[in-house]
Amino acid sequence: MGLLRFPSSAPVVAAASLALLVTGCTSTRSGGSDTATASGGTISIGLVTKTNSNPYFVELRQAAQAEADAKGAQLVALAGKFDGDNQGQVDAINNLVTQGVQGILITPSNSSGVLSAIKSARAKGVLVIALDTATDPASAVDATFATDNEAAGVKEGSYVKAALKDASPAVVLLDGTPGSSVSDLRHKGFLAGFGVTGGAAEIKGTAVTNGDQTKAQTAMENLYQRDRDINAVYTINEPAAAGAAQALSGKTGIVIASIDGSCTGVRDVRSGKFAATVMQFPKKMARDGVDAVVTHVRKGTKPSGFVDTGSQLITDKPVSGLDSQDTSWGLKNCWG
Repeated sequence: MGLLRFPSSAPVVAAASLALLVTGCTSTRSGGSDTATASGGTISIGLVTKTNSNPYFVELRQAAQAEADAKGAQLVALAGKFDGDNQGQVDAINNLVTQGVQGILITPSNSSGVLSAIKSARAKGVLVIALDTATDPASAVDATFATDNEAAGVKEGSYVKAALKDASPAVVLLDGTPGSSVSDLRHKGFLAGFGVTGGAAEIKGTAVTNGDQTKAQTAMENLYQRDRDINAVYTINEPAAAGAAQALSGKTGIVIASIDGSCTGVRDVRSGKFAATVMQFPKKMARDGVDAVVTHVRKGTKPSGFVDTGSQLITDKPVSGLDSQDTSWGLKNCWG
């Protein structure tokens, strides 16, 4: 759900004609030529992210651009105007097919909202790979390169439970967006790692935050007013964790953890705002996606299924039995 430091060897020019054709999205285009063929010509790859402004997707896009440049491919990057701009992503996919791309990498805003456009693209021979967020069903795309969000949630839950030591758990859950597969999987994984079910007495409250810091702060303030015994906080992402930390400023004995791995989040762990985060690797998703399209065009090899791009627990307060890296490692490997 969150990118810079990727130099581009090819000039970046404004795709004015592309923007005119796509009313619901923004675009950039660079590298290669306008003609892409499988036999000696420039390979053309489309990238459709949820937004152009979220640092996570900026990082992903820049990594894809750097890899495309390295492989001599052309990248056409489009994005929705806002997180949840499903129609913008549909328009982007249709436009990329018209542009003649051979592969499309997409981070779907809605796991089922772009299926018709994806089906149409694949019917025309375009390889489609989901990045970061799986489609529903997963078989709607040729392959998915993403964080195993349930596994990341397990790491978060396992850490929080272990960090409580002998204290009786009193946990609150600051969730993301209702219906989001990422939010649902992280929530499910956290409960499994923590060792409770959804209706357990240890859970003292839940709130929808949409991953927004301000909403999370307000929700945490309200939940803490209702129960001053809260000592553990699950958060969907690092902005939500920062909001919870602000709401609980000055309180002691409360373990807050999260998932993302942004440089801001790692610095928040280092400063003690929250205890741990689980890092994901958007740059790897992007690089692997570009490589898969290039390999498919050049060699005919098609990727399939779910490819886990990994996650890593980051904390300066390690607990026995859980693999973790400290914030020094985290700052060398973070995004944003």
